[in-house]
Amino acid sequence: MLYEKSCGAIVYRKSHGNTEILLIKHVNSGHWSFPKGHVETGENESETAYREVKEETGIDVILDTSFRETVYYFPKKDIQKEVVYFLGKARHFNYRPQKGEISDVRWVEIGHASSVLTYENDKTIVNKARSAIKDRMS
Repeated sequence: MLYEKSCGAIVYRKSHGNTEILLIKHVNSGHWSFPKGHVETGENESETAYREVKEETGIDVILDTSFRETVYYFPKKDIQKEVVYFLGKARHFNYRPQKGEISDVRWVEIGHASSVLTYENDKTIVNKARSAIKDRMS
């Protein structure tokens, strides 16, 4: 069994009184998810998450590592993948999709995100993130 680890973030912003999160669409698979990527040698989880958000979207974030959600799945036979997500408050809102990797980037109202996201794991994480963001903003 091969093991892979990735880290990313649920990037959010306040816009016109609404909480929005940033979703990305992958070129190869066409699925909608959150920015994430493989941990590189010498990086910790939060360094990976920050780098991947910046590479895939061009957005700088303030990471909140007290929110840490992990999902496990099998992308291929004999490969187990672990993905760790943090919250990331966007420092600015203008995105720039990573060429060759990301076909679309979109700010989505957090209550509407489940209808855009492809995977159930991501929909579950959005609900947890929604509660966590609400707590941080009150």
